Amino acid sequence: MKLTLKSSVVAAGVAAALSTAPMTYAADQVNAAFFLEWATPNMIAKVDKAYDKAMGVDVNWVDFTTGTAMTEAMLAGDIDISYSQGLAPFVTAIQQGAPLKMVGIAVVYEANDCFVKNGLGIDSSNASELEGKTAAVPLNTMADFAFRKYMAHLNVDISTMQIVDQAPPDGAKSLADGAVDMACVFGGVASKAAREVGTAIMNKQQKVDAGIGSFDVISVTEKFATEEPELLKAFLEATEEANNSFKGTDAEFEKIATASGMDVETTKTQMADFIMPSAKEQMEQYFSEGGIAEAAAASLGLVFSDASDGAAIATTIDGSFLE
Repeated sequence: MKLTLKSSVVAAGVAAALSTAPMTYAADQVNAAFFLEWATPNMIAKVDKAYDKAMGVDVNWVDFTTGTAMTEAMLAGDIDISYSQGLAPFVTAIQQGAPLKMVGIAVVYEANDCFVKNGLGIDSSNASELEGKTAAVPLNTMADFAFRKYMAHLNVDISTMQIVDQAPPDGAKSLADGAVDMACVFGGVASKAAREVGTAIMNKQQKVDAGIGSFDVISVTEKFATEEPELLKAFLEATEEANNSFKGTDAEFEKIATASGMDVETTKTQMADFIMPSAKEQMEQYFSEGGIAEAAAASLGLVFSDASDGAAIATTIDGSFLE
């Protein structure tokens, strides 16, 4: 497993901190968004109610199919924290003026795959033949981001393609039915279904060589961050503890699989390349000035009103709650 773990001493310190008597908060419930078919260690903490214990309030988990749907729910006031929201939908929301913050990095992973229908005879060597074809892509998600990166790298003019906005399960079904020529998906079950009838346009090594990768964020509403900073810190600490505690046992995989709506084999396959950066790594590598979070957001077209002193960036990319 490529899960980043901190030292046992630090982990013990976090555990001790979480075992103390909970503070009193204005909120009596926190609503958290997550993805089914997205297997992360914190699903164990979700099932075991470790978040509720650490935060001292009830945590209501709601599953979503896309990061854009998470944004809509946060803007509607239905969700306080989105766990593992794609960077692309977060950036899109910020560009549109949404009052959200990126406060953590949930998981770093290989870029989502785009599967070409078997039998078309199209792969990375003749990808230009995708021009004029139809692709199912969940727009404004990390799968969309990967799609555009692949096509740019392979010199495919996407303006010639018919792009259908479909959530991953629908895209995989459309690929199987022959309604589309390519489907870009995420999630264990949808990816497995698409792989049964299609082949990834770029393999793992090609993606590494091209520098195409992904990471998901932990995002919150500005209202929640402002009104409940200690609850937010407790959520991030509980997440850190869940990552530190994960050992990769069969019992843990079974629990994560059930919580994620997948079988154990699919769960293990999906998690094999997941990296959970520690709080220290997040602060040093992602949230430092000019760090990965800022650079990646900029690559997606995020324009800050005044980035010269970092003030504008700090309002939307804020690692202070990890301290």
